[in-house]
Amino acid sequence: MKTYAFEYDLSMDMNHAPGALSFDENGVIHGGETPPEGLRASEIEEAGVVSGVGAGLLFVRLKGGAERILCRFSMSALKPAGEFCKLINYCAQTGRALIPEAKEQHVCPKCGRPFVEGMSVCIFCYDRVGLLRRAFGLLKPYLPRILRAESLLTLSSILYLLVPLFSRFLIDDYLRPLKGGLRDVLILTGGMLLARVTGEVVFILSSRRFHATAIQFANNLRNLAYDKVQRLSMNSLSKRTPGDLIRRVMEDTMTIKDFLQEAGRWMVEQMITFTVVITILLFTNWRLTLLAFVPVPIAMLGLSRFWRIILIRYERQWRKHSRSQSILHDIIKGIRTVKSFGNEEAEIAKFAKASKDLADVSSSNERLWALIFPALMFMTGVGEFLVLYFGGKGIMGGTFSMGILVQFTMYIGYIYGPLRWIVSFPRWLADAMTSMVKVFEILDEDPDIVEGEKPKNTVLAGEVRFEGVSFGYKSYEPVLKDLSLTIKSGEMIGIVGRSGVGKSTLINLLLRLYDPNAGSVRIGGTDLREMSPKHLHENIGVVFQDTFLFAGTIYDNIIYAKPDAAPEEVIAACKAANAHDFIMRTADGYNTVIGENGHSISGGERQRLAIARAIIKNPSILILDEATSSLDVETESAIQESIGRLIKGRTTLAIAHRLSTLRQADRLIVLDKGKVVEIGTHAELLLKQGIYYKLVMAQRRTTKLAS
Repeated sequence: MKTYAFEYDLSMDMNHAPGALSFDENGVIHGGETPPEGLRASEIEEAGVVSGVGAGLLFVRLKGGAERILCRFSMSALKPAGEFCKLINYCAQTGRALIPEAKEQHVCPKCGRPFVEGMSVCIFCYDRVGLLRRAFGLLKPYLPRILRAESLLTLSSILYLLVPLFSRFLIDDYLRPLKGGLRDVLILTGGMLLARVTGEVVFILSSRRFHATAIQFANNLRNLAYDKVQRLSMNSLSKRTPGDLIRRVMEDTMTIKDFLQEAGRWMVEQMITFTVVITILLFTNWRLTLLAFVPVPIAMLGLSRFWRIILIRYERQWRKHSRSQSILHDIIKGIRTVKSFGNEEAEIAKFAKASKDLADVSSSNERLWALIFPALMFMTGVGEFLVLYFGGKGIMGGTFSMGILVQFTMYIGYIYGPLRWIVSFPRWLADAMTSMVKVFEILDEDPDIVEGEKPKNTVLAGEVRFEGVSFGYKSYEPVLKDLSLTIKSGEMIGIVGRSGVGKSTLINLLLRLYDPNAGSVRIGGTDLREMSPKHLHENIGVVFQDTFLFAGTIYDNIIYAKPDAAPEEVIAACKAANAHDFIMRTADGYNTVIGENGHSISGGERQRLAIARAIIKNPSILILDEATSSLDVETESAIQESIGRLIKGRTTLAIAHRLSTLRQADRLIVLDKGKVVEIGTHAELLLKQGIYYKLVMAQRRTTKLAS
């Protein structure tokens, strides 16, 4: 039996006490500290949540009027408690218990922390080793080029390591005993210079190879992320802001690229350098070498203690950064609305607050890092002072040479370089892993709309049928309820009803932007789930209420629906949409560049271009979602005439709030509360004096008042 569980974490006396309530498909509640003893939703008038200071409670009001508290919970469980109540209330109102296939998670089941908005994984509990392994696995196609670059980097490091050896021989064998002549000194210094110059040249070649590979890797990673965003369902996209998606595709992929490039590059170089230097120093004087490492365990212990703090702080900084970016994106996108309402100062204040919050948390993190980093650096550098002290003591006692001490002090820089790199690594890794989690979450997400193994891409002819369709963006909050409807081939149907009754949802299901929770949508007898979404969208023309045009030319916007369209087809489509005349009046005609979303042209002109874009596909099915909403009366009349020609031979579904525009429809479908309540022509429905009649009368009164 399917059940839905709500896990709470407080007892009735507010002590920590984990427990669970469950709701099954028979509409029965079980569990809780005060057991409902099989309490049925049919006995409940309402289930609700009361939130207090730091805690909340879930209660039910029975039909007899009595109230009953089922459990208490901390505020981290507030959202899940609300979802649980919605399930109960829907069952109480309809008698049907709809248990979601997948429970929506709001908090991490492992650590109890709430998920970051727009994410369904916890950045604290993600498998970090697996995450890094997968990230480095993305570099496999570039492995040959990386190995060549690493070989050059290794050669460069070895050449750099020759310089301290030359210094030792120069001091001990020539300068201190004053043996040899100027020629010998010149040869050694020349060898040092040659090793250094050659090392720099090889390093430059290695860097160029690394950077070229990194650029290609970043491009591939961005394309992978963008490709997946395009393939995500509308349900997934609606959970995230455009700003968040843009950041994941652009900034987070670049952060991953920088980390893998620098970590992969320098990790190998530092490991090789560290290994070679340690080997040389151990053979030179193992006691002095061990002294150099005395403070390292203490520094590593301190680093491990601060790692968790650093991760939490940078996660908080990422949240603030994401928030400020989302606000900025919304303000810029809606700048016309902002200016129209004179809300510039309010929006400036909103962004200033978000920016200040980001600055505060960033400053706090930098202050902490400025405190931790120097302390750890000093700790790792204590060994250098030990080497100088005991090395100097050995020179004074005659057991140590000046050249060996110089060699040690120069090589210690090569030892502490990797150690200091490791100390600063957590800060770098925390930022990179946050980006990895966000990008991989997108890449791993399964789309709700899936294509079958053998899609039936039949011609979209025949009747359109909605058979027992129930759908809600959450299954227990249905917008459409057991709706059945048949639209004959070639018929024009007008869909009317009050706002929120499911008109646009009906269109979304026909476009298969969503799949029904129950029932099916069929065209010519074929279930849409058996078709390829691409085939379906290629054969349905749509004009949405919110017209969107891309920044570019008018011509480019028209052929967006049919990239291989001939110029003659473009002109014919624009004439049919009554757009050709206004296009020819522009300075560059069809090559006129319009701004983003067509802001340089009027709303009516944008709407006509959108209609032309739908027409050029020559679709089997035409959807008009408020297609004439932005047109004046004169233009609307011309458009209605052209639409009358277009709908011949096509199955057409039209949504309009201005009911007069649907008079030419073969039938009108009236929706109310998610169901079909009236079907008929304009005249027939007026005679019934039902919901449609009331809508028409209300609209006529509004028109009279406006005039």
